[in-house]
Amino acid sequence: MNPEFWQSRWGEGRIGFHKSEVNPLLLKYFTALQLKKGSRVLVPLSGKSIDMAWLAQQGYEVVGIELVESAVQAFFAEQNISPTIHQHADNPAVKYYQGQLAEQTITLWVSDIFALTAEDIGNVDAVYDRAALIALLEDMRLRYSEQIRKMSGHAPQLLITLNYDQSKKDGPPFSVNSDQVQQYYGNHYQITELENEASTLNTNAALSVTEHVWLLNAANDSSELS
Repeated sequence: MNPEFWQSRWGEGRIGFHKSEVNPLLLKYFTALQLKKGSRVLVPLSGKSIDMAWLAQQGYEVVGIELVESAVQAFFAEQNISPTIHQHADNPAVKYYQGQLAEQTITLWVSDIFALTAEDIGNVDAVYDRAALIALLEDMRLRYSEQIRKMSGHAPQLLITLNYDQSKKDGPPFSVNSDQVQQYYGNHYQITELENEASTLNTNAALSVTEHVWLLNAANDSSELS
């Protein structure tokens, strides 16, 4: 992770990745995770996404991980939540904010995602990745996918990616094609494509992009679940 890059983006308000409405693909496909009410959903590189508020309002607990503290503070302020702040027991550079929305607990860690463990974040029943994998450089993605797998205990994932001609635009968000999704997750998950839809990215010139929605379920072969 590059803390300076993301601190700069948030500090300068260059957060075009933040959406003011709940992601329609989350609304459409969240039930594919088949979660019981009260289940706990991990949102990596969460920013101040209002998708987290929606999840809480549907009856799910949320744990997010975000590198930039001001984004975490903004989420709670915009949701009119007064959080409590806790320091990590062993790492004073890491903290988490915790509050309640619709009687559900939302816990947002301020940390590099690679600095946390499954023991830190607690039980995870599912992962919602709208903007994390595609925010990372290619040489970080396999490590990231392994980190999420270990942190979540192979929990099912709803993953959203973009595919476009990377030579025509610098990321983030970065293009991730289906072969790369297979490379990052195929050894440990059954991968199902739920949807792909063509659209455009707002750049200096309209750029054709396909948005993909993937459902990742732990592979049946127990030898792969290590």
